[in-house]
Amino acid sequence: MTFFSLALPWLLACAPSWAADAAGVKVIKFATLAPTGSPWMEVMNGLNVELQAKTAGRVKFKMYPDGVQGEDKDVVKKIRIGQLHAAGFTGVGLGEIAPEVRILDAPWLFRNDDEVEFIHQSFAKELNAALEKAGYVLLGWTELGWVHVFSKTPINSPEDMKKAKMWVWEGDPIAQAAYRALGIKPIPLSVVDVMSSLETGMIDAVYGPPLGVTALQWFRRVKHIYAAPMADSSGAVLISKKMFESLSEADRKTLLEVSAKHLRRLNLLSRQENEDALVSLQKQGLKLSARPTPEEARRFEELGRQARQDLAGSLFSAELLERVEQALARRRAESGQPKSGAGRPGGKAQKS
Repeated sequence: MTFFSLALPWLLACAPSWAADAAGVKVIKFATLAPTGSPWMEVMNGLNVELQAKTAGRVKFKMYPDGVQGEDKDVVKKIRIGQLHAAGFTGVGLGEIAPEVRILDAPWLFRNDDEVEFIHQSFAKELNAALEKAGYVLLGWTELGWVHVFSKTPINSPEDMKKAKMWVWEGDPIAQAAYRALGIKPIPLSVVDVMSSLETGMIDAVYGPPLGVTALQWFRRVKHIYAAPMADSSGAVLISKKMFESLSEADRKTLLEVSAKHLRRLNLLSRQENEDALVSLQKQGLKLSARPTPEEARRFEELGRQARQDLAGSLFSAELLERVEQALARRRAESGQPKSGAGRPGGKAQKS
């Protein structure tokens, strides 16, 4: 057996797989944690169909759903060496790529969907620039939903969380900061270990958007939902700059237009699906806690400020945080909202 035959599998694995196939088609290898058959994948498959039609088959995605390529950190590494080219990232993955964009996931920052969109639009230029500097092109932001705590025992206040064995996604500084503000020492685990850890009792509380908790089947091992969300969970569909620039100018334009169209639809669908999932989970026996009192809402906003200050300087700059918080304060003042204690955050804008 020659050295070449021994080295061939390694050479093939490390070759730039973004090169066109034998027919000259650019195949974009795309990874996501989203399950097959989920609304997320239905939209991505629709995007792929339209992309192929509008590029006359010159560009297409090859999908890797269900987390088969690993978690976000694994996918980032594979994109770096060219084994993958694009992905649907959660905030954890975005933090690996451009930490400052995780301001969008900051604990108890937003009160409703309108505020999320406002900050996306107001800071679009610098958020996009941060991603491009890291070697990626943004195909579209994705809203994963408002993050709730799901537990085996009732949680009716911030203090109740201290009694639970809380899970935290291993390597997620946002959630870690939120729990530090609450005085909680969570148990770090990868996403793939959550279900088995719920079954063994290693943890008894998890967090995530209702749709995500449903798709991952975690709801089968919990009984309660805390009504006050911890944050809005942002994600994004990104493609490596190297792959993007290998496309013709016309095909790059088409990819951006088709992606923007379908991912906007995905965000609207995600909001509705998360609301429906929250209702469905209650019909399946999970109990939703009462909404937080004004005093509890004020407490959460204080915890949020504490957690965000904890992250400033390490994840995002104190200057960026200040500008985002000031922009939200001005918007709330213009709309007549109180400075604090605005009731349960999350979901649609509430009239004062």
